[in-house]
Amino acid sequence: MSKPVLFSYFRSSASWRVRIALALKGIDYEYKAVHLVKDGGEQHKAEYLQLNPLGLVPCLIIDGHTLTDSIAIMEYLEETRSGPKLLPEDAALRAKVRALSNVVASSTQPIQNLRVLQHIGDKQQQQEWARKWITDGLTGFEKMVADVAGKHCIGDTLTMADLCLVPQLLNAKRFGVDMTAFPTINRIAENCRQLEAFKAGDPHVQPDCPEDLRSDK
Repeated sequence: MSKPVLFSYFRSSASWRVRIALALKGIDYEYKAVHLVKDGGEQHKAEYLQLNPLGLVPCLIIDGHTLTDSIAIMEYLEETRSGPKLLPEDAALRAKVRALSNVVASSTQPIQNLRVLQHIGDKQQQQEWARKWITDGLTGFEKMVADVAGKHCIGDTLTMADLCLVPQLLNAKRFGVDMTAFPTINRIAENCRQLEAFKAGDPHVQPDCPEDLRSDK
C-alpha cells in the first residue's frame, strides 16, 4: 500500500488539525506543500483543483481515496485506524466534541481565513475583522467547554475538539486577540502543546515553514 500524501500549508490551521491526527494515529505520510500566497496561490492551480475543486487545504490521499475537509479527514482516520480515539464512546460526549470542533472549523476559522480576508479592505480592516470573529468564537468555546473540561476539552481525554482548538490559537495570536479572557482555553492549550503529536504538527517544524519563522513559536 502506498504511503498517504498530505497536501498542506505550514500555517493553515485546518492542515494543522490533520497533521496532529496523523501523528496521534501513528501514520507516516508524504508532505506536499501547497503555498497559499506564492504566484497567486498554488491552491488555485489546475492540478490542485483536480484534487480539491474548492481550492482549499488540506487534502489527504489515503487508501486510494482523495479526502478533503479537515473534519471529514479526521473522522475517516478515526473510523479506519487504531490509536488514540478522537471521539468518545458516549453519544452525548461525541456530540459535544463535534459541536466544539465546529465552533472552530465552521463558525470561526472560515470567516477569518485568507480567501475571506483578501476581500476585506486594507490590512488594518482585515486585522479588526479577524480579531472580532476569533474573539467571538473563542468566547463561545470558553463557555461551552467550562463544564466538561479537565486537562483537555473533554475531561482528561484528548479528542478532536483539542485538535481544532490549538491551531486556532495561532490565528488568535497573529491577529492580536486578547487571550486573558479565556483561562480554560489557555490551560487546555498548554497541556496539549506538551504532547508529541502536537509538537509534530506545529507549523514551525513543517518542511515549508520559512527559516525566519522557525523560531517564532
